[in-house]
Amino acid sequence: MTIYLDHQASTPILPTVRAAMQPFWTDCHGNPHSSEHSTGWSANKATESSRTKVANCIGADPDEIIFTSGATEANNLAIKGLSTPEQRQGQRTTILVSATEHKCVLESAAYVAQTKGCSVREIPVNGKGHVDLDKLRDMLREGVLLVSVALVNNEIGTIQDLASISALCRDSGAILHSDFAQAPSAVNLLEYADLADMVSLSGHKFGGPMGVGALYVSRELKDRIEPLFHGGGQEGGLRSGTLPLPLCVGLGSAAEFHASEAGTALRARVAGLRDLFVHKLQSNRDRIGLNGDKLCSRHSGNANLRFEGRDAGEILQRLQPIVSASTGSACSSGISEPSYVLRAIGLTSDEAKASIRFSFGHTNTSDEALEAAEAIIAVL
Repeated sequence: MTIYLDHQASTPILPTVRAAMQPFWTDCHGNPHSSEHSTGWSANKATESSRTKVANCIGADPDEIIFTSGATEANNLAIKGLSTPEQRQGQRTTILVSATEHKCVLESAAYVAQTKGCSVREIPVNGKGHVDLDKLRDMLREGVLLVSVALVNNEIGTIQDLASISALCRDSGAILHSDFAQAPSAVNLLEYADLADMVSLSGHKFGGPMGVGALYVSRELKDRIEPLFHGGGQEGGLRSGTLPLPLCVGLGSAAEFHASEAGTALRARVAGLRDLFVHKLQSNRDRIGLNGDKLCSRHSGNANLRFEGRDAGEILQRLQPIVSASTGSACSSGISEPSYVLRAIGLTSDEAKASIRFSFGHTNTSDEALEAAEAIIAVL
C-alpha cells in the first residue's frame, strides 16, 4: 500500500468530517436558498451552522465569511474584487505580494496590473522564506492598496510573522490579505485572529472536502469588494450561486476539528512523525539538507528536503508506488522549471531540482514514517 506523504497537495477527509457530511448526500438534500418550505430551512440552518464554525476557527463573525469553491477563488475574489477603480478609494494603486506566494495570488495580482491600472511589486524573502520586514516597511511608504502574504507557505512550510506584517500594513493604511490555505493543519488560527483584513481557506488542505473554501472579509471592507460573477446575489451579493450543502457542512466540520483540542493534538502528533522521518534520513545518508526554516518553526507536517547532487524527479519515480510525494505545488504541476519558491529563498537551479516536499498528515503512522525513510535510503 502506498505511503501518502503529499498532504499539502490534498489531505484525505477526516473521519469526523465524512460522518458529518453523510446525511447531506442522502436525506438532507434541500437547497439552502429555498426560503418557502421546511426542507430549505433545514438546509439553510446547516449552512449557517457551518459558517459559524468557520468563523469561530479564525476569530471572525459569521457574516464576514463568504463560501467559495476553494482558496483559488477566494484569493481571486480578494485581489480582483478590491482592485477595480471604483473600489480602490483614492490614489492607492500598488499591490505588494511576497515572492513565495501561491500561483493564484501571483497571477491574480498580474491580472489586475494588466487590466485595472494597478502596479504589482514582489516583497523579497530571506533564506528561510520569511518576508524581509525592512524591505516591506520601505515599500509601504508608497501608495500601497493591498499586501498579500500567506501565513504558511505551501512548499517549504514557512510560518510568517503575520503580527509584524499586520502592524506595518496598519501603520501605512494598506489592506492585508493572507492566504490561510495551509494554516489550519499547521497552527492554531485563533492566535492570528484580527491580524488580516481578508483571509482565504481551502477545505481539502485540512481534512475537509475538495471543491469548497471560504473568504473572510472584515465587515468594514465588504462594501468595497466587487464580485467576480453575478447571479442571484447569494453570499451578500459577493458570490452568486447555489451553495453546495454537503461541502459547506464538511468545511465547517473540518474547521471545528482543527479549532479543538483534538486538532492541537493532531498537529503535535504529525510534527513528531515528520521529525522521525527526517532524523532517520539524515542519520543514514549525508548531503540531505532542509530547505526553509528549522523543523520546529514550520508547518507541522512539512519537510522540504534537498538531496544534493540528485534529481528529485528521478527519486520520486524510483519510489513508485511505495511513497507519494512531490517536487512542489500541485497547482504548478506540468511546469518543468525549478520551483520559484526555492529559487526565491536563494537555491540554485540544480539545488531546486534536487528538492522534494514531503508532507505528513492525519492518516500517517510512525511505521509509515520509518518505512518511507527506508525506501528513500534504498534508492539513493
